[in-house]
Amino acid sequence: MLKGRRQAISDLIEQRGEISLHELEAIFPDVSSMTIRRDLDHLEQEHLLVKIRGGVMSLSHLSRSVLQNAEGDYAQREFLNAEGKRIIAEKAAPFAETGRSIFIDAGSTMMQLARLLHTGRFSVVTNGVNVSLELSQNKSATVNLVGGELNRNNLCVSGAGALEHLRNINIDVAFMAASGYTVEDGFTNGSYYEYELKRHIVQKAKKTIVLMDSTKRGKTMTYTFCRPEEVDVLIMDKKPDAELLKVAKATGMQIL
Repeated sequence: MLKGRRQAISDLIEQRGEISLHELEAIFPDVSSMTIRRDLDHLEQEHLLVKIRGGVMSLSHLSRSVLQNAEGDYAQREFLNAEGKRIIAEKAAPFAETGRSIFIDAGSTMMQLARLLHTGRFSVVTNGVNVSLELSQNKSATVNLVGGELNRNNLCVSGAGALEHLRNINIDVAFMAASGYTVEDGFTNGSYYEYELKRHIVQKAKKTIVLMDSTKRGKTMTYTFCRPEEVDVLIMDKKPDAELLKVAKATGMQIL
């Protein structure tokens, strides 16, 4: 019965492209909303669907939407190595201590972190538009979205306006996203304006925590925004190799 229901849900979502949780509750009235949510969690782990606000979408439908949407680059990245990003976010969440001034960078891994901070009193500064919207669900959090120019590909705000906004803001803990890392070039990203903002934050923060999934290891982007000696904690989804462990030991960077 369990497998049959999950298969039926999967077939229905594939046929319709996307469907809301309320619709699924009406179609399967004999089971609870919590049971349906567990079914959807299972199907997501099987990479058969992705969750969207209020419902779910088939991966094939998502792919078509990505091709038609100007913001598709971000949507595609959000579901790349999603399990690894969830692991990273779960490791990072305890560092978001209540009563501290926190910066949360833009990016799909940071969205996973934001989803874990729906409770607790936080003072959060972010340049991620979607991150700020996610954090707004926490009624006890103060959320400060920096101003500036929006990059539609990654929903990030940066530029001179963002730097000016951050000039008088104190930051205890900064959660930073890296697009690439190599021993030679350190932690890198591909946009100059975002590099300026990231560099400013790293220099300002009392503690810098870099969140980086395993797909970024061995990649180099155009701009180096920080090096291991400037990072307090590096959080990854997989165990570091011997080369990275050697760097961590030499620089004092903790790896989780």
